Amino acid sequence: MTNQTFDAFGIWKEMYDRTESAFRDSIQSTLEQPAFAEGLGQVQKQYLQYQGLVNGMTESYLKQVNVPSRDEIASIASLVINVESKLIDLEDQLDVQEDAHDSHAKEIKQLKTTVNRLDKKLDTVIELLTKQVEAKAAATPTPTPKAAPPQKSLTPAPNAQVKTAATPAAKNTPQTKK
Repeated sequence: MTNQTFDAFGIWKEMYDRTESAFRDSIQSTLEQPAFAEGLGQVQKQYLQYQGLVNGMTESYLKQVNVPSRDEIASIASLVINVESKLIDLEDQLDVQEDAHDSHAKEIKQLKTTVNRLDKKLDTVIELLTKQVEAKAAATPTPTPKAAPPQKSLTPAPNAQVKTAATPAAKNTPQTKK
């Protein structure tokens, strides 16, 4: 006797290869026929008509029960997205304006501190000038007003004699040497 073993896997593989080649050939010939393409087009057309009918009925039912349809929800979602993008733009603009406001506020604060420093310095300068003026006033005596002497009139009194200075003639003449 010969030792032969039963190979189930080999038998199954052989049967599969034969069946696959037969089916492949018949399916290939069927797919190549124009009648198959026409039939497939008819099936697709009927499916699209059925789908349109179901969509129309669903939409009319949703309107009757006052429930929004998928298209209405999608429209609302797009509107919400547009509003969100506009809000983001507004927030960005507000941030820019807030940054500008903050920088202006900082500049104003710096100006206030600078003005306060200048005000203090001016107060110090005025105080020092006041002390200096007071010190000069204390150092120099102030003259007390005296009674003013009577002023001489330039016109002679009516009965007054005018004195004229007489010069001796000898003084005016030259002297000779002796």
